[in-house]
Amino acid sequence: MFRHRFRRPLKADTLLSELNRLTTQALERTELHRARLELAEVLQREMLPGCLPEVPGLRAAARYAPARSGLDIGGDWYDAFRLPDGSLAFSVGDVQGHDVEAAAFMGQIRIGLRAVAAFTTDPGEVLSRTNDLLMSMDCGLFATCSFLRFDPGTGEVLTARAGHVPTVWAAVDGRGGIVEDEGGVPLGVVAGASFPVTRHRLPAQGVIVMVTDGVLEGPAFPIESGLQQVLAIARAGAGSDPDVLAARIIEVAELTGHTDDAAVLVLGAT
Repeated sequence: MFRHRFRRPLKADTLLSELNRLTTQALERTELHRARLELAEVLQREMLPGCLPEVPGLRAAARYAPARSGLDIGGDWYDAFRLPDGSLAFSVGDVQGHDVEAAAFMGQIRIGLRAVAAFTTDPGEVLSRTNDLLMSMDCGLFATCSFLRFDPGTGEVLTARAGHVPTVWAAVDGRGGIVEDEGGVPLGVVAGASFPVTRHRLPAQGVIVMVTDGVLEGPAFPIESGLQQVLAIARAGAGSDPDVLAARIIEVAELTGHTDDAAVLVLGAT
């Protein structure tokens, strides 16, 4: 005959003790996760501008979505600030990785761009000098970036980009497109790199949309499809509140199934 071996039943006090231990561990993990999210939110909020400058004839709005893996902070950024000549500078960029090191490097790049732009308003030269600064730091990271200068007096827009995804524009009459202007290599890769400047003009009631690739690509579809999604939203929303438009565009990141962080900057002519 076979003898069946049965485990002895747990005593009530032992069972309660084990349940209490497991509950305590679950609560500790929940608190740790909540603290991690709060830390990420505070860090990212403090490293990105709290408000965007506005001038007559132009409104700006931005959105940021954290990464879905890692520490939930990353290297994507947007920035906007006034230049000494009265024009406005806007930048959007993406540092390799999404961790504390990437976030710190992102902060260094933003400071570098602002410092260089205090001495020259040429977008290409701003990127070139910032690139040389990053190369001298020898930190081993790189970043893509688009830098835009808007002249409120003439409505002229000067742009330069360093390995970054294209900018999208749209007019209130339904026209629009993807700006495939010539660009340079990412920042922090090649010493002495140059970055061509392209001239544009913001149409009346038109919009310019600057994004990072976290908005555009993911498991669901590639960058090209993401750009078309953003372009369709920009065409439909040209002339509307830039804040509403930015909120709609950042939602494209949800459609891609992305895990990277994402940033959107919308400039709307009034």
